[in-house]
Amino acid sequence: MKIAFASGKGGTGKTTIAINFAYHLASFRQQVQYLDCDVEEPNGHLFLRPANNGKKPVKVMVPAVDLDKCTFCGACGAQCQFKAIVNFPSATMIFPEMCHSCGLCVKICPEGAIREEEREVGYTEQGTAIQDIDFVQGVLTVGEPMAAPVIRAVKEYYKDGYIKIIDAPPGTSCPVVKTISDADMVVLVTEPTPFGLHDLKIAVSVALTMDKPVGVVINREQGEFAPLRDYLSQNNIPLLMTLPEDREIAKAYSRGEIILSALPCYLDHFVDLTINIARLPGQTSQR
Repeated sequence: MKIAFASGKGGTGKTTIAINFAYHLASFRQQVQYLDCDVEEPNGHLFLRPANNGKKPVKVMVPAVDLDKCTFCGACGAQCQFKAIVNFPSATMIFPEMCHSCGLCVKICPEGAIREEEREVGYTEQGTAIQDIDFVQGVLTVGEPMAAPVIRAVKEYYKDGYIKIIDAPPGTSCPVVKTISDADMVVLVTEPTPFGLHDLKIAVSVALTMDKPVGVVINREQGEFAPLRDYLSQNNIPLLMTLPEDREIAKAYSRGEIILSALPCYLDHFVDLTINIARLPGQTSQR
């Protein structure tokens, strides 16, 4: 089973909920993988504290032009949908950060003047975390614009028979779509504010467009925020769990502690989350 934790915006507590859910399942002797696909700023390791068993570079293929063969015909630049190649009368320029590694330019060059070279864009790390959680994270090189290759590399570590907790990037852009594309369900973590509700609506739309079962966790609740509750009710979106605004949770977070370890009083909340996730549409066959 693959459970993606996502959010329409940053700062909702998505990672906090994901790591505590992984910890909760593992504490009941479930085989759990935590995969941090928030590759621009992964921080699950600060709480799960894995012993690093290996670091592997993530590389993509980008074109390189042999100027001795190039006739500057412009065919490659004209066909590149991503504008990663620009042709001039006496030069061909490559913008590797814009390249999507499709390889089309290599195939269509009439002179065979283009070859592909490897380019490192980040790395993955794998290890064993607390409660024997199998931990994987991806880290995108600072300045790189495309997270998808690193996210794809993280998913190469999938293990059969494990419950996979996938920590998605915040927002609703391409990295999120790539992360949740193969998930069995999406848990959206939101906050009870107008901004939180606005971005939640967008995230729900993306997940439902991809035919993903969706449920919502409300974090830092301070009494019911009626517009959020009305939205969930009117759209038949399950409320999986609420977690209250609690200074003690904030203190535990600031110390890099797991909530369920520092504050066992919240165990029942994550028991409810587990039960409600199992009740999401289409999950009977997954258990």
